[in-house]
Amino acid sequence: MNDKLNIDHVLQGSYFHKTLRQWHSTKTLVNASSFIFPLFIHENDDVVEEIGSLPGIKRLGINHLKEYLEPIVANGLKTVILFGVLENEKLKDSTGSFADNPESSVIRLIPLLKKWFPGLLVACDVCLCAYTNHGHCGVFHEEKLDSCLNREKSVERIAQVALAFARAGADIVAPSDMMDGRILAIKNLLQENKLLNKVSVMSYSAKFASSFYGPFRDAAKSAPSHGDRKCYQLPFTSSGLAIRATQRDVEEGADFLMVKPGMAYLDIVREIKNTFPNHPLAIYQVSGEYSMLWHGAKANAFDLRMILIETIHSMRRAGADIIISYFTPSILEWIRDDKFNLN
Repeated sequence: MNDKLNIDHVLQGSYFHKTLRQWHSTKTLVNASSFIFPLFIHENDDVVEEIGSLPGIKRLGINHLKEYLEPIVANGLKTVILFGVLENEKLKDSTGSFADNPESSVIRLIPLLKKWFPGLLVACDVCLCAYTNHGHCGVFHEEKLDSCLNREKSVERIAQVALAFARAGADIVAPSDMMDGRILAIKNLLQENKLLNKVSVMSYSAKFASSFYGPFRDAAKSAPSHGDRKCYQLPFTSSGLAIRATQRDVEEGADFLMVKPGMAYLDIVREIKNTFPNHPLAIYQVSGEYSMLWHGAKANAFDLRMILIETIHSMRRAGADIIISYFTPSILEWIRDDKFNLN
C-alpha cells in the first residue's frame, strides 16, 4: 500500500496528547481545554511591547515568556499558538527564509516551552507573511504583477517551515496561508521524517479575506506591502467555497479544521460541522473581534464577562469545539472561579 495515497487514514497524529484527545470528545460544556491562547514572539529576546490596536496583548521576547505564562498555565491554560514577529526588516526576504531558520524566536522557544510547561500543547502558525519583505503569505512568481502567488513554490516553503517547527517539538502545525495542496505537502513531509504520528495538522480550512484582521497585522508586523490577499483567502460572500476548501483539506488529511474569523461566520461554522461532524472544529475569535469587544466594554456599552459568555456559547452552539481567543487568560480566570456559566 502506498501510504502517501492514504494519508488521511493516518489518525494517531491527532490524538497522541491528552488535550488533543479532549478535543475529540463529544461535549457541550465550555472548559479550559476548549481554548487556545495566541502569543506574539518577538525576535528580540528581551522585548516587552504593548500593542496599541490590541489592548492588553503584548509582543514578548523569549526571556519574558516563562514569567508571563506561569500564572495563565496555573489557571488552566492547555494550548498556545505561536506567531513570530520580525522587527528587523533585514531579516525579511521574498521567500521568508528566516521562518525556518534555527535562530528564529519561534523555533528556539518551542523546546523551552516543553521544558517549562511539560503538559502544555504547543501549536505553531505556519505562514510566511511575517517573514517576507512583501508581507504576503507565500512566494511570488518572478514577474510580480498582482497579488496572486506561485502555488507550487509557496506550498514547498510552507511545508518546509511546518517541518522545522515539528522537528523543534511543536505538537501542532497550523498552516494559515490558504494555498491549495499545502495540507498534503505537509503530511507527506512529516511522513518522510517519521513525524506523522507525533504532530497534528490544524488547517485554517475556511479563512476569509476579512477586515477583522487589522490589529493582528499590526501586532505581527505582517501587513502586505502591496495589493491584498483576496487571491488566496476566501471571499466573504461565499459559503460554497468554504465547504469546498474544507473538503479539500479533509481529503488531504487535516486532523483539525478551522473557521476564521468567528462571529460573522457562525453560519459557516454550523455548515462545516454538519458536513464534517467527525473532525474537531476550531474557530478563531480574531484581533478585530477582540478589539471591538474590549473597546465596547471599556465604553460601558456592555459587561465584558457577560458578552463573552454569550459570544463563546454561541460559537459552541454553532459547532465549534476549540476556540482561539486573545481573551483566553480572562476566560480561564472566570472558569476557575465558576464565573463563566450561563447564569
